[in-house]
Amino acid sequence: MTWDTLQELVGLGQSQVNWITKIFFIVSVTLILNFIINRLFLRIDKQLERTKTYWDNAILNAAHKPFTSAIWLIGFALAFEISEKELAPQMVTVIDNIRQVGVIALITWFITRLVKNSEYILVSPEKMKQPMDLTTASAISKLLRASIAITSLLVILQTLGYSVSGVLAFGGVGGIAVGFAAKDLLANFFGGLMVYLDRPFSVGDWVRSPDKEIEGTVENIGWRQTRIRTFDKRPLYVPNSTFSVISVENPSRMTHRRIYETIGIRYDDASHIAKIIEHVRTMLEEHDEIDEKQTLIVNFNKFGPSSLDFFIYTFTKTVNWVHYHKVKQDVLLRVMNIITDHGAEIAYPTQTLHIAQQEDMLLSQESETKANEEASIHKA
Repeated sequence: MTWDTLQELVGLGQSQVNWITKIFFIVSVTLILNFIINRLFLRIDKQLERTKTYWDNAILNAAHKPFTSAIWLIGFALAFEISEKELAPQMVTVIDNIRQVGVIALITWFITRLVKNSEYILVSPEKMKQPMDLTTASAISKLLRASIAITSLLVILQTLGYSVSGVLAFGGVGGIAVGFAAKDLLANFFGGLMVYLDRPFSVGDWVRSPDKEIEGTVENIGWRQTRIRTFDKRPLYVPNSTFSVISVENPSRMTHRRIYETIGIRYDDASHIAKIIEHVRTMLEEHDEIDEKQTLIVNFNKFGPSSLDFFIYTFTKTVNWVHYHKVKQDVLLRVMNIITDHGAEIAYPTQTLHIAQQEDMLLSQESETKANEEASIHKA
């Protein structure tokens, strides 16, 4: 749209108003249109929220800001068109290029926002019956947005009169030099790509490595590095190339948690140990939080220095760290009660010190004295 076209629509003659008035008129119309469009979008959005589909809201939300920005772009383009005719006629080409680049940028902005909104819908359990994996959705979203940005850049260069084929050729030749200069960056990029493809962990997983001092919750998986929040709430930034050379453990994907404890009773209670072990095993088999389908062992296995030791080896149904410790506490308290109910006690380290009788000590001293006397007489 040009100013001449707008004049014909509103019925203004070429000489009826000066250029300052024209600019003021355009800015005023732009403000009014922007206000009306914003109100219209909000009203439509409220209506669409009542529908069962979420995609119409995603499209409307993605178009809201680009559309209102397009109104400002048209308004400023018309204002510049008037001012350039009065002040700088040689700026016509520049303003035209700005208008074309602006349109391409707004379309790119709309598509990018739509991709981001789609990612949010696909991973939301409230909006999808079978939500997509967050890591996969994030990877696809980033790839699409990067492709859109590169395509838009090439279209803008073509619009400005640059040869796209020449740019691509330069990129092919210069890519070798860039590859050598940025090999670490590329290593991290492909490391991130392997994380997205292999998916050894996802955002929100608890991970740790026996090879490195890495342990915490994954917060973000980027193309260059992964951000992990350690358990003392410090952020840890790990280059993605690191994950290709280290072992990564993912406790978040465990199916059960293990209880493995050794308990000792006194040697004085040796006659009770068989029944104690039998009752502990029965208690574990009947416990609601213990998975009896997994390995369950309760056996006497050691004569300790001051105790008769038996061990418990079993698995809980829960994998939640906090709830697991509640279950473990309940199991240990029940074991303690079973030992007490059988009249036995839990052993603790003890030592027995044997002291010789006083009479034996006196006899030993007298014998030693007589022996010394006989030896002296013999020498004399």
